Amino acid sequence: MKLENIIKIVCAVLGLLGVIFLFRILATGDDDIKMAASMGDFSLISPLISLSMFILFITVAVTIIFSLINLASNPGKLKKSMIFIGFLIIVIGIAYASSSGVETPMKDGQVLSASGSKWVGTGIRVFYILASVAVLSMIAFGARNIIKK
Repeated sequence: MKLENIIKIVCAVLGLLGVIFLFRILATGDDDIKMAASMGDFSLISPLISLSMFILFITVAVTIIFSLINLASNPGKLKKSMIFIGFLIIVIGIAYASSSGVETPMKDGQVLSASGSKWVGTGIRVFYILASVAVLSMIAFGARNIIKK
């Protein structure tokens, strides 16, 4: 049996399980689920959450494995990928250096540490930098295409 057929069968089984769990939740109703959850009974929701986490784990693992196989089979792509990973590390370094960390009280009464606050700021700055690069590259390629015509 081909790997492609096996993957299709596994996807169909996981999809069917998800639909069964969903219909089970919909048939129960919101009020009953809230009542059971307030008493600590999560048996209706737990299977759907476990299935979702399993699918996420499998998806991430398969993506990483096939990406590494593809990179290993093509040395040119490996070099290019390493260059982009280097640029990403530089962007993260710049964002981390420009972020400040301050202990911050949260709504639930806990306190976000200064280090955690600095990493949150780093993530936001990385997003802004990469979004700006994406927008500028779209504008540059658009302008280049207009000039070529």
